[in-house]
Amino acid sequence: MENQIVEFVSTSASGLESLVKLPGDASSRKYYRAVLKDGRGVKSMIVMKADPFVDQGLELSFLVVRDHLERSGVRVPKVHDVDPARGLVLLEDLGDVTLLRLLQECSDSESERHYYERVIDALVVLQVRAGPVGAIRKIEAFTLQFDLEKLMWETHFTIEHFYEKYLKREISTEHRAILEEGFAEICGRLAAEPQVLAHRDFHSRNVMVVPGGSPEGQADYVMIDFQDARMGPAQYDLVSLLKDSYYQLEEAQIQRLIDYYIARYEALSGHALDRQRFIEIFDIMAVQRNFKAIGSFASFLNRRGDASYLKYIGNTFENIRRTLLKYPRYSALREVLFHYYYF
Repeated sequence: MENQIVEFVSTSASGLESLVKLPGDASSRKYYRAVLKDGRGVKSMIVMKADPFVDQGLELSFLVVRDHLERSGVRVPKVHDVDPARGLVLLEDLGDVTLLRLLQECSDSESERHYYERVIDALVVLQVRAGPVGAIRKIEAFTLQFDLEKLMWETHFTIEHFYEKYLKREISTEHRAILEEGFAEICGRLAAEPQVLAHRDFHSRNVMVVPGGSPEGQADYVMIDFQDARMGPAQYDLVSLLKDSYYQLEEAQIQRLIDYYIARYEALSGHALDRQRFIEIFDIMAVQRNFKAIGSFASFLNRRGDASYLKYIGNTFENIRRTLLKYPRYSALREVLFHYYYF
């Protein structure tokens, strides 16, 4: 395997000094850092190893979405070379600092808010400028939606992988009907919302922070792992960011950042948003999005024996609990969800 990567890098660039495998993420992809040295100094690049994609070639979703986002003004990693037959992509090295790592080193709420505001700036650019209207090319992501069928499929996925397979719960007919009715209402409302292009996995681990990377010499916030983009409510990615399974924000900070998002969105799009309505959709989106994340965490164990994500389920359920407490009409749904989780 590594011989293939060495050959690929050596063909694409000169002076390969070392190749180091990097820690993986939740996907099956593998990453390596290639350190190169020549007469001009030392530099590094990242090799992404995926399954061969000869049948897709340059139409691979990662490459198509990346090119579209870059044309739209969204900062994404640059691609230096591609080898579809071996499933290899040579990428810009963005370093090792994710938004999550930056936040873990943060000591005050003002700095925390500043970091999030910069990421929200990038998200608003994606939502306003990377949609179908005016796009140079109509990409497949524009044809995929978080419609009712998709949102409910994710709900059923979590019931299966978390409650039934991981917790070994037997859900009664009565309680299953409450789950179905409650989520059908939530997902129906979400599916009826106006759609923007959604990154789909926009959390603190999927934003890289490059010190001095911007033209002004400030830190650059770069989106990664965007290949599964599809159309969805504007709140989808904002929920992923502010109701993150990996990092907990105080509720007051979340509200400040929602206000910041609304102001930036209105300024860039020229369209006014109804704050009260926006927040209610944000909240029910948080319930669906966090519930789906729990199913993903459980499925990593069920499908490939990876238990490392189970530790995030507690935070994620707390996001759901706090949100549902705000809406008495979902009290039956809340009681059933937590009955089978706690007891």
